[in-house]
Amino acid sequence: MRYSEQALTDLKAFNPAERVMIAQKIEYLNSNFNLLKKGEKVRELKGTRYEAQYCYTIARKIRAIFRIEADEIILLVLRVGRRKEVYA
Repeated sequence: MRYSEQALTDLKAFNPAERVMIAQKIEYLNSNFNLLKKGEKVRELKGTRYEAQYCYTIARKIRAIFRIEADEIILLVLRVGRRKEVYA
């Protein structure tokens, strides 16, 4: 699992307790992607220029945008942020 520079910058906008919670949820996603993909927490984004780009609902208003690379479950976390801001 890797984080983009933008995702690391995004994480700094959260308070320390939120950062810990977000990191734990992303680690859980990394370990359980296939299970989560079947539910409502992970959904593939439509209309993006990249294949296999997903949104993961971390909390009610917090999302992580990530991509699967090289036919393996290598998560590249692209953005982390509040629902209103993360899709911009």
